[in-house]
Amino acid sequence: MTDSPKPARSGVRLDEDEIWAFVTDAHTGIMTTLRRDGVPISLPVWFACVDRTIWLHTRGKKILRVGHDPRSSFLVESGEFWAELKAVHLTGRAELVDPDPATHERIDAELSRKYDAFRTPASKMPSATRAAYAASMAWVRFTPDERVLSWDNSRLMGGRA
Repeated sequence: MTDSPKPARSGVRLDEDEIWAFVTDAHTGIMTTLRRDGVPISLPVWFACVDRTIWLHTRGKKILRVGHDPRSSFLVESGEFWAELKAVHLTGRAELVDPDPATHERIDAELSRKYDAFRTPASKMPSATRAAYAASMAWVRFTPDERVLSWDNSRLMGGRA
């Protein structure tokens, strides 16, 4: 017999609505794609979550990797102390798409809501940087499958984040 108090909740998992609220409000996601040789590459990305789908407007090798192999994963996390750790890990498929005009408008509004205060104005970027970001941008839609890992360690401490 132990004298340890029982946690208020027996588990740390988030329910579906909690998962999507956390993902939607997360600042930075970690997108993992696969190189041609199968090695995973994980990179931080800004993203919009619209209708429980992750949207990225990106460039570079992520586009090539998604075009070659759509298998991918997406992670958002927060917390510094163990008792604050909270995360959602999604697996699914990424694809290059052009969103329809209505969806595009919703994505842009969500990206503006999340990132307008953090963007560097194009006028303050070196011309080479402006040119690099203006060229070869593409939309990536990450659609999660049923495999979702989630945890909120604050629940083990009897609280809710």
